[in-house]
Amino acid sequence: MRREIPLLITAIVGIGFVIQYFIPHWPFSKMSDWFSDWFSIVGACAIILGALNLMKVSVEKTYRRKEDWGYAAVIIASFLLMTIIGIAEGRGFRNPGTSFDWLYNYVYIPLSATMFAILAFFVASASYRAFRARNFEATLLLIAAFFVMIGRVPVGHTLSSFMPVGWQLSDLASWVMNYPQTAGQRAIMIGIGLGIVSTSLRIILGLERAHIGGGK
Repeated sequence: MRREIPLLITAIVGIGFVIQYFIPHWPFSKMSDWFSDWFSIVGACAIILGALNLMKVSVEKTYRRKEDWGYAAVIIASFLLMTIIGIAEGRGFRNPGTSFDWLYNYVYIPLSATMFAILAFFVASASYRAFRARNFEATLLLIAAFFVMIGRVPVGHTLSSFMPVGWQLSDLASWVMNYPQTAGQRAIMIGIGLGIVSTSLRIILGLERAHIGGGK
């Protein structure tokens, strides 16, 4: 019963979620609101469990002085600081001028911007390794990436400013983004959609049981 009940709940919710799009009458018309409320509740509980698990792992890592335990100590201190200040300031903790708002705007947001800035270098490094002209497809990818990147920056417009309108690097970059890139993206999205449908059916029918800790 430990597996049958979760499978039954998953099947009922999945089938109900599909039916509501085809039968716009009560009670199916209200299922979207009911499911949205339950998703919010489950999501909130998942966030709490995730935060507690993060604290558990960080405390254990700091206590045992494992590798990079200093970062875990920073996580613990930051979590406790933001939590205590948020609780102390009550419902208006996000109002302008509060201590929580100051920490969010002048500590958290700059740190997030720094993280994304560092991520840009990793993306550039990965692109350099991926865009090597090892075969015909990789060569096409390299050429398209070159024209798109050079056409999206001011130097590309300056280098091709002598060319007629419609043949400049910026125009070529826009053409690549609007036609070949859009076609490829739509094909990928169609594949993703078919994959979602097949996986959802396997879960609803109980063929896929990885979400309850079991095998296929």
